[in-house]
This record gives sequence, structure tokens and C-alpha cells, in this order.
Amino acid sequence: MEQIKTEQTFHDKVNGAQPTVAVFKTTWCKDCHYIDPFMPDVINKYGDRMDFIHIDRDELPELCEQYNVLGIPSFIAFVNGQETIRFVSKLRKTREEIEEFFDRVVAVSEAAAK
Repeated sequence: MEQIKTEQTFHDKVNGAQPTVAVFKTTWCKDCHYIDPFMPDVINKYGDRMDFIHIDRDELPELCEQYNVLGIPSFIAFVNGQETIRFVSKLRKTREEIEEFFDRVVAVSEAAAK
């Protein structure tokens, strides 16, 4: 998962026709560290259908404010620069919940393409 360091790079990445999932995290977030061990497998499972980027909320706070990212980790999917769907909750996210979200990302992007 590519780490994004600038707002311009973020916008360049989310402007593609293939869905891009932006994962907003921080280094001090326990729930963010909880998902770290299984995320590479999940990304490999979905990597042919979407791209993934990582944003450290503390490094790009203005971007997070722009997209109303308050809780972390947060997942927001984009197609052609537009937000299509997001996954945010107060509870710790499980692998199953994240995979269900990625399934919804695929379904929404396929429906929009028709």
C-alpha cells in the first residue's frame, strides 16, 4: 500500500477509473495496528480490482478535514476523484468487516460503470 505524502499525490491517485481505497491511519492508533497483520493478505485478495493508498492523518490533517475523517482507521473509496463509499465506525474493524467493505466497493464501482 503506497503511503501518500502530499495532497496533490492523493488527488492524482484517486482520479483513476479503477476504484482506489484510501486508508487513513496514524502511528499511535491501536486499532490501526490491529489491522496491520492481515491487511497485506486482504490487499492481495482485492489488488486486481482496486488500488490502495495509505494516509497518515497526522501528516495531512487538512486533507482529513476536507474529507471529514475523524475516526481512524477510516476507509474511503474513490472512482474518478469522487467518493463512492466509506467505512467508518467507532468499533475495532475485523478482517471480515473490511473484506465486506471491499466487496461493496467492487459492487458499487461495477454498478456505476453500467
